[in-house]
Amino acid sequence: MSDSKQSQSKVWFITGASRGFGTLFVRNALARGDRVIATARNPQAIVDAIGDQPGLLAVKVDVTSEADAIEAVRQGVARFGRIDVLVNNAGYGVLGAVEETSIAEAKANFDTNVFGMLAVTRAVLPQMRRQRSGHVINISSLGGYSAYHGWGVYGASKFAVEGLTEAMSQELAPLGIHATVVEPGFFRTDFLNDNSLVATKTEIADYAETVGAMRVFAAGANHNQPGNPEKLAEAMLQLVDSDNPPLRLPLGSDAVARIEQKHKFVEAELAAWRTLAESTDHADVVR
Repeated sequence: MSDSKQSQSKVWFITGASRGFGTLFVRNALARGDRVIATARNPQAIVDAIGDQPGLLAVKVDVTSEADAIEAVRQGVARFGRIDVLVNNAGYGVLGAVEETSIAEAKANFDTNVFGMLAVTRAVLPQMRRQRSGHVINISSLGGYSAYHGWGVYGASKFAVEGLTEAMSQELAPLGIHATVVEPGFFRTDFLNDNSLVATKTEIADYAETVGAMRVFAAGANHNQPGNPEKLAEAMLQLVDSDNPPLRLPLGSDAVARIEQKHKFVEAELAAWRTLAESTDHADVVR
């Protein structure tokens, strides 16, 4: 690659890069001449999936280890000089009613989906602040915007990702750094496989009509989801190339429909309860 070409290419830092969306992100970035710091618990799996390439640095990162994240950033900056795009992609799902989900199961999910994202982001941001540029992209879920029965704890972890991203977008904007949360609907990946989805050990019969039905749906929907992962990965390239990226980017027609449905519900409920909601102000408050 020529010096001029290399100066124009982006440097990505991608977690959960050994399979699924992560592998697609790495492959597409490399194919167009970008360079990638690709991380996973087993970095050899990344090399096996992508091939050993000059623009690829595969690094071991368990996102629950802040030390791993800091070391990966150090290696990445030493190799490529900068980090332009952070994609917090690592995560997994938990399927079960809120009551069925043990505290240990919930903590483990939050350790990866929330605190893992925080650890990696905190490791990368000092470099982006020095550059006064960069784009933090957090992979959430449609379930992080609109809750589903059976996905309460997983959705709560993604709701946390949404809130953190929204705050970061405000904090980082004056520094020239963007923050976006991506909200995929159901895509035809291995997310519903047992290597990406944990079923709660406890199942309670009273939830058969709701969570039990969701378990049946998830089993039947596996590898029949409407979303095309290749198209999502292509959309990510458009996102990172945007001069004015959005705070939120839903992907998939099911995500768009669900968001619109929730907005209508929230507006209707607010209208129904508005008088009571506004009645709690002091009498001298002018609205």
